Amino acid sequence: MNPNEILRIVDTIHRDKNIDKEIVFEGIEAALVSAAKKQYGEDEDIVVHIDRQDGSIHGTHNGVPLDPEETIGRIGAQTAKQVMIQKIREAERDALYEEYNQLRGQLVTGIVQNYQGGAATVALSNCEAILPRGEQIPGESHHANERIRATVFEVRKAGTRVKVILSRIRPELVMRLFEQEIPEIAEGVIEIKAVAREAGYRSKVAVSSSDQRVDCVGACVGVRGNRIKNIVDELAGERIDIVRWSDDMQVLIPNALQPAEVEEVILCQMLGRAIVLVREDQLSLAIGRRGQNVRLASKLCGWDIEIMTREELDEQIENAVTGFCEIDGVSEELSERLVGEGFLTYDDLSVIEPDQLMTMGNLTAEQVDHIVAQAEVRAEEAEKAAAEERRRQREQERLEAAKAQAAASEASESAAGDTEPESAAGEAVTEAGESVTDEAGEGDAEATAAEGQTAADESAVKTADQQPAESEQPASAGTEAVETAQPAADAPDEAASTEAETAQPAENPETASSGNGEVVETEPSDGGERAAAPAAAAEEGEIEQGGTASAPQERSASSQTGES
Repeated sequence: MNPNEILRIVDTIHRDKNIDKEIVFEGIEAALVSAAKKQYGEDEDIVVHIDRQDGSIHGTHNGVPLDPEETIGRIGAQTAKQVMIQKIREAERDALYEEYNQLRGQLVTGIVQNYQGGAATVALSNCEAILPRGEQIPGESHHANERIRATVFEVRKAGTRVKVILSRIRPELVMRLFEQEIPEIAEGVIEIKAVAREAGYRSKVAVSSSDQRVDCVGACVGVRGNRIKNIVDELAGERIDIVRWSDDMQVLIPNALQPAEVEEVILCQMLGRAIVLVREDQLSLAIGRRGQNVRLASKLCGWDIEIMTREELDEQIENAVTGFCEIDGVSEELSERLVGEGFLTYDDLSVIEPDQLMTMGNLTAEQVDHIVAQAEVRAEEAEKAAAEERRRQREQERLEAAKAQAAASEASESAAGDTEPESAAGEAVTEAGESVTDEAGEGDAEATAAEGQTAADESAVKTADQQPAESEQPASAGTEAVETAQPAADAPDEAASTEAETAQPAENPETASSGNGEVVETEPSDGGERAAAPAAAAEEGEIEQGGTASAPQERSASSQTGES
């Protein structure tokens, strides 16, 4: 093997793969040793060394120098190739790991190659990274070929590859975006002191300026908010509050709680707690939606912030002094000193440092342990009572919600009930009108049927002599028909006269008119006279009640009565 060729190969791999030359030389030496052991045996002591300056190869076998040509001639090309590929891959992996491990928390830009199952595969400059669902801003989604910016969150080795995990929910992303969009931060004139973030909802950034002529808040906002707008757009509309930093917590905490107005800040150094007093109308604004504002302010300042009104503070102080005095071994003076340091509950007293309590009350270690033990017991009892009260409130809210739901259901049912009677009444009126019309029509039909029965066939006339009741039936039926048809008084006179003539018996005992206008011949019988008299009487009643018969009909009716 030509030494110059070895040097050229090492230099090419170094430049293309960004691998150190020493690692490449070591890989070639390991490949030569592995190939030689294939020839001489695995247990043989073989050493191969490559000169880093001229590329010459020197080897020994059990301490005996090997001829370079002989050594090279015995090398299996395939074995050496496999070893070289493996060594180069391992070296490349180590180089990538070191590169991206130094980029932890830094901003990188890539192209989304695939978005499936909520996770995105992002192609970076020389490797692929993963953006898991849990590291994405809530509510955002990505698509293929989308350019995305994120910070390097984690780097780890996975076999011969390097696994790079990106994140878009860490505070470092906000800091890196501020450095890109605001030149004063990149130049060092403005410094980001602290960042508190709840990804997708709200962030608070504390900044300060080393130049008194530069307004740190105004420079971050930009003209008409153009600088901060670019950052908000990159963060999917996340709200960003820029806070002016101060080393004095009395100033920084009110700034962090903006836009709420703070009346007073009480710092409890022993507990690392800040009691913030606000007006009643500013209480909800200072706390924020679901405690978001005070939570972010607490992260930004590094203090446990408790917000209350002055009346609530006075009540807690009074209860704390009374409660601490009930503990065996705590005097009233010690109780007041504890409250002055911010210890307002048994839970606070249970976590106090023994040395501090010994100094404050001139107590012994045994007395301090006894006081702390009592405070722990009372704290557990208070926690149980608070949990029971919360459970009772939840139960009360559940009952109230059930009552409200039941009342709403009853109201809807009553409204539906009021609607049903109205519809039922309307249907009843409609049915009544239809029944009246049907009855009128049935009355006309019954009148026509009665007229037909009056002019019965020969067999009906013959049976009338033997059954007087049946012979009276046509006349009575005709009378009922006339009375039923009485409401239709506005009918034409011709219809009334036709019904009257049809309802009465024929003048000639040998002929009679049928209901359909045909003349039916009948034989004279003794019962004809008895049947004619009731029919004439019915006819007279019809004329009197109807009042619509004409004069010729009256004369005809009277003449018929006389002849009968």
